[in-house]
Amino acid sequence: MNVSLLDGWFPWTVQLAAGVALLAAVGWRDRRWRLRRAPIAIGAAIALTALAGLLAVTVGGVTDPLPFALWLWLGAAVVALAVLVAGWRSARWWRRSLAPLAALLALLAGANVLNASTGYFPTLDDALGELTGAPLPQQVTLDQLGSLTGKTDTGRIVQVDIPDTASGFAHRQELVYLPPAWFRSKARPKLPVLEMIGGEYAAPDNWVRAGDAVQTADAYAAQHGGYAPVLVFADATGGFKVDTECVDGPNGKAEDHLVKDIPPYVEKTFGTSGDPRKWGVVGWSMGGTCAIDLTVEHPQVFSHFEDISGDLGPNTGDKQQTIDKLYGGDSAAWAAHDPLTVLAGHAKYRDTSGWFESGDQEANHITQGKQLAAAARKDGIKCQLDVQPGKHVWQFGAQAFADALPWLAQQLGTPGPHQAKATPVKPLPKPAAPTATPAPATEPVPATA
Repeated sequence: MNVSLLDGWFPWTVQLAAGVALLAAVGWRDRRWRLRRAPIAIGAAIALTALAGLLAVTVGGVTDPLPFALWLWLGAAVVALAVLVAGWRSARWWRRSLAPLAALLALLAGANVLNASTGYFPTLDDALGELTGAPLPQQVTLDQLGSLTGKTDTGRIVQVDIPDTASGFAHRQELVYLPPAWFRSKARPKLPVLEMIGGEYAAPDNWVRAGDAVQTADAYAAQHGGYAPVLVFADATGGFKVDTECVDGPNGKAEDHLVKDIPPYVEKTFGTSGDPRKWGVVGWSMGGTCAIDLTVEHPQVFSHFEDISGDLGPNTGDKQQTIDKLYGGDSAAWAAHDPLTVLAGHAKYRDTSGWFESGDQEANHITQGKQLAAAARKDGIKCQLDVQPGKHVWQFGAQAFADALPWLAQQLGTPGPHQAKATPVKPLPKPAAPTATPAPATEPVPATA
């Protein structure tokens, strides 16, 4: 099932099959069909598709631009169903059978266009694993941890149900990655921790399936005596189509969950360090916005961050829309979570650092990253600013994490053998079980503005 959904033969096969099935379902038929019924059905389908696009923006709250090809395939699916209804009497049995098949294939093609535009599911196995809730490679239970000691070349993933004692936030089950060094003896090392946060439409395992974070951490550990930071794949939204921007608001106290629920649980359960200088946040897209926001707001919890393609601040549209939707109309809450405002009113930070990385096809994120980095440096935060080839997809997020992990590990004071300069993470061979296709891991030369 390790078939690419992003390029190669599978996406093209689905699109070709959908197109052929649709043409066969419409057919040539008789003169009345060609000149009257078919044009009416196709025109109605186009109008319905346009209405769906309008509703997605005005009612559904979709703010990011969607691929044009998505609407083409959605329109093709509607055409197939409209043709089925309009030409039922004149169609032969096989045309009637082809119309719903064409609609299904067109929907699959459209869904994969959307998937390819974000890179959520690199392979068919990743998609099926997410939809069926299949265990991840290297996943174990909390009960099994006690018996796992000794030499291992790879870490393990543990699914946890972190109590929402402080936040009351209705979150999904989360995941914790423990590096090989954690299993070397029953005297657990006090390892540093990175909270990993994904995009707006996200699940806690996105950083594993699409972001290759476990493979990247294992590769780093292999070069550093088994040591790497503990990774917590956090749930910052509570649902796939919920946009919290990691703040407390009408969608729940996501911020309290990330700040007050997760750190004490991880420290107590896995024996990690509780020193804020050894805690950081990594995020892509919405998660990148969260990473800097959580760090500058809560320096007593987090001291380091990696902001990958994040925005200038938490947002759900323009400023007024954000205040209304995200903060329930509270403008003071907006100011308290706007990184530039927070930085301008905060005393100089100590022992705090951040890494900003954007793709060269993300003009807005490049500009916003430079603006945030400049403000952070003025407030005493050590910043790295990097632009690498790429666009706003999970595969770029995976590469950016591989770029920054050696630097982050040093900032966190990760134990184990270190070189004077952070070295690139060289990817390990893929595990036997199929996983997301890894992005090449090469370290950039950080540019200091």
